[in-house]
Amino acid sequence: MATTYSISDLARELDVTPRAIRFYEEQGMLAPERRGQERIFSPRDLVTLKLILRGKRIGFSLAECKELIDLYDPSSGNRKQLETFMEKIAARRAQLEQQLLDIRQMQLELDTAEERCLAALAETDM
Repeated sequence: MATTYSISDLARELDVTPRAIRFYEEQGMLAPERRGQERIFSPRDLVTLKLILRGKRIGFSLAECKELIDLYDPSSGNRKQLETFMEKIAARRAQLEQQLLDIRQMQLELDTAEERCLAALAETDM
C-alpha cells in the first residue's frame, strides 16, 4: 500500500501550517484525494510541497514555483524542468547580484551624507 499523508502529517513533517497547505491547494499547486472531508496527500504531494517551500526560500514567486512543478515529467528524466530551474536560478542570482551592488552604492551614499552631517555639526559647535 502506498504511503499517504493527512494534512497534519504534511504540516508536521515540513514545519508549515495546515492553512499554508490549504492555500497551496487553493492555488492549484496541490491536488489531494478526498475521503469525505479528509484530504489524503500522496508522496508526490509531499515532493511538490517541498519544491514550493524550497522555491519560496530562494525567492521564487508562486507562479515560478507552479511553472516548475507543472514541468514535472519523470518519463523524460525531468530534463525540461531542470533546464528551466537552472535558467531561473541564473536569473535569481543575477537579480541578487544587482541588489548587492545597489546596497553597496546606498551604503556609500549614506557614508557621504553622514560625513556631511558631521562636518556641518562640527561647524555649528565653533
